[in-house]
Parts: sequence; C-alpha cells; structure tokens
Amino acid sequence: MRALAKAEIHRLNPDGTPSGRSLRVQFNPTEYTLTKGAQLVEIPIPGLDPPILQFVRGQAETMGFDLFFDSTEKGTGAEAEPVTTKTDAFYDLVKIEGDRHAPPIVLFAWGGDAFPGHRRPDSQQRHGFKGVVESVRQRFTYFSSLGLPLRATLTMSLKEYKTLNQQIAELNLRSPDHTKAHVVQAGESITRIAERTGGDPRDWRRIAEANGIDDPLALPPGQRLEIPPAP
Repeated sequence: MRALAKAEIHRLNPDGTPSGRSLRVQFNPTEYTLTKGAQLVEIPIPGLDPPILQFVRGQAETMGFDLFFDSTEKGTGAEAEPVTTKTDAFYDLVKIEGDRHAPPIVLFAWGGDAFPGHRRPDSQQRHGFKGVVESVRQRFTYFSSLGLPLRATLTMSLKEYKTLNQQIAELNLRSPDHTKAHVVQAGESITRIAERTGGDPRDWRRIAEANGIDDPLALPPGQRLEIPPAP
C-alpha cells in the first residue's frame, strides 16, 4: 500500500533555491484556498451609467490553510508533552531571520506537479506555492490537567513571492503597438530575442538601436532591454 504523501513547507534561500530545511506537517490540511485578484479603478464619465474600468496592476496571490497538531500520544497527565514542541517551528516562519532581516521565503509543496495554480498560460499546474508567510494564528483546543496545551490548529496565510525578472519573463507581453521589456537570459542572442518578442529575428537592429547596444554579440545576462513597438 502506498504511503500517504505529507504536505511540506520548505525554507528557500533568497535566490529561490532550496536551503535544505523543511517542515513536514503532522496531519495534512483538509482544504486550502488560493486567491488572486486585480486592482481596478473606476473612471466616471458624465452621462454614462457604469463607470469605465481601468486596470492598474495585478495583486499578489495568497494561499490560506489550517494545520492540526496533537501531542497526546505522549499522554495527558504529568508526562504530557506540550503541542508547542510541534507548532513552534511553523510559527517561526513568520518571524524575521537574522541574516536576511526579513521572514524566510518558503515553498508549500504537496502533490508534485498536480498542485494547482498558474505555471503556463495553458495550465494551472505547478510544483507548489512559493511565498512569504503573512500571518499565523494559533488556536489551542485541548489541555492537560496541568494546563499544558496538547492540541492546536494553526491558521496560516502565505503571500506570493516572485522576483522582478521572473515577473517580466512571465508577462511576455505581445501587443505590437506597445513597448515591451525583456530580461536577457544566459546564452541568449539578440536575434533570438527579436524572434521571441516580435516573431522576426531581423528586427534585432531596432532593439540594438533602442538600447544603445554597440556590440550585439556581447549581451550580459540579466540586462533589461526595451523592445520597441513593431513599425
């Protein structure tokens, strides 16, 4: 019989790579919620019934779930172990790390590639939810005769974390009449960039002129290029 897969929360390095420090839940959540929104403003026009809606920006995706913990396997009397020995490590995820001066970046993983959410334009599959713990609420529900908490439910909220380069790459704006942005990847040529952003590798000269590039064969990875609109 196949073992039950447990949800895990992995601490990540600032660059998003695994740090090797992970927390496995005691009991899998019974549900979780993913929320994504857009910020819109209303532009009133005299004489019109509804106002015109203007898109301003997207909002960070959030994830919420409850985790249940129980330490009664050690007994409920004088030998009881407080449930905080299991919950403290999760509660610490919202606290500032000394070397980063900020809470850690984490990855909630459960179910591999079947985890829902945006990864490609035509799919909701991804490996997990990467973000920063926004809040943790501890609710203790059962106590020993000495007053030690033995059961607890943690309500956790994570807010999506993406770097600027990652967001620009995922946008991949394709409107031909608007200037676009592109971050150079390692080994990428200017003709390849012209083909990916406009469909014609011969447009590399316009990109070079728009960005003041003297040597189009020496593009440093990470450089942000303005892609002018198609003529």
